[in-house]
Amino acid sequence: MSDDHSADSPALPTGVDRRSFDGRMRLSTRGGPVYGEPVDSDGWRAWDAGRSKLGAMLELGMDTGLVGGETVLYLGAASGTTVSHVADFAGATYAVEFAPRPVRDLVGVAEARDNLFPLLKDARDPDSYAHVVESGVDCLIMDVATRGQADVAVSNRQFLADDGRLLMAVKARSEDVTADPDEVFADVLSALESAYEIIETERLDRFHADHLGIVARPK
Repeated sequence: MSDDHSADSPALPTGVDRRSFDGRMRLSTRGGPVYGEPVDSDGWRAWDAGRSKLGAMLELGMDTGLVGGETVLYLGAASGTTVSHVADFAGATYAVEFAPRPVRDLVGVAEARDNLFPLLKDARDPDSYAHVVESGVDCLIMDVATRGQADVAVSNRQFLADDGRLLMAVKARSEDVTADPDEVFADVLSALESAYEIIETERLDRFHADHLGIVARPK
């Protein structure tokens, strides 16, 4: 796996850096460790792009628009691997996860991050957390492995500021395990167009097989 990065790649958000771990320059944020990731003597912890779709998008140089300090709604937070890194550099971070077992881990992650707010809710039912999540968040990050991923992104558009960003990782096999991933991705992009303007897409196969990274802004 190459560690080469184009000189004209978008700048990383403030609070995200490339640090040396085991002789390799890797994405990192500063915060308490969460999933056994290496931490250097200055408190920077490696961000494993092989375990994080957003990390993969940043490693591949996608223009996420993240600058640091954003308010974030994160859908599909699981036990906190990626959202912990997000909370290290973002502002208020609302983390939605529907499975009780991972949420217990997520609550533990949030104990060391006072800007991280775990929500045991279903991302397919945004009305169930509309009373908690502030409107006009800067960024909607989505990694939800379910059929109808585009529908989830569209229904959660209500929380996103008009100048905000959608950062979405589409898992083809969650939509249709038998379909060609390119056809799945085309259908998802078409469904998103009712609410979003697509800015950039890139396959994440270098880190995550049959996944598509999407950057979009609300219409």
